[in-house]
Amino acid sequence: MATSLKKFMQQIAEKKAPGPSTSFTIFHLYYTIELLAERPLGRNKLAEKLHVGDGAIRTIISRLRGVKLIETSKCGANLTVRGKEIWRQFEAVFPKQADIPKSDLNPSEFNHAYLVRGQGEKVGSGIDQRDAAIIAGAREALVIVYRDGHLLIKSVSNNIEEQFPNAANQLLKQLTPQDNDIIVVAGAESALKAKRGAFAATWSLISSV
Repeated sequence: MATSLKKFMQQIAEKKAPGPSTSFTIFHLYYTIELLAERPLGRNKLAEKLHVGDGAIRTIISRLRGVKLIETSKCGANLTVRGKEIWRQFEAVFPKQADIPKSDLNPSEFNHAYLVRGQGEKVGSGIDQRDAAIIAGAREALVIVYRDGHLLIKSVSNNIEEQFPNAANQLLKQLTPQDNDIIVVAGAESALKAKRGAFAATWSLISSV
């Protein structure tokens, strides 16, 4: 499911020639769907939450409407039946996410985490995920695996709970991982950049699932 979802979202985000390059990413498409899964929103409110300009939000809405994920009216934009199905697919790929408090493990003022279910064996050094998060605007990112009752970062720590008990407890409490789950945490100077960085890192990871 993750591979087909990734391909579908990439097709929506790809530049349509002729015309200028797009000023948004798959994250903006994803976040629009997430916001509209909560409630209908107007174009201006969406632009405000995504921190994009009027031209970008018009294109985002046009692209999502073009593939019948959203519909628009005087009340704003809302998800179609197909849009709700795509959101359910996103939730299946990463069923939980949370804002994470600043700590010794997550030193940025704003931190956001995504849980990826049952793919711990896919985690390598985590460098690719950290790079993806930084390119997306984050300051740093951690790729954590839950295995045999412990949180671990490969080649760094086999038991985060011992070194960072308070931070580990926050992750366990908010994300409740199961064995072989992955937690990706990104930190940044703003909540949106932390979320965008965490999404980029997670998206980079699930692309190989």
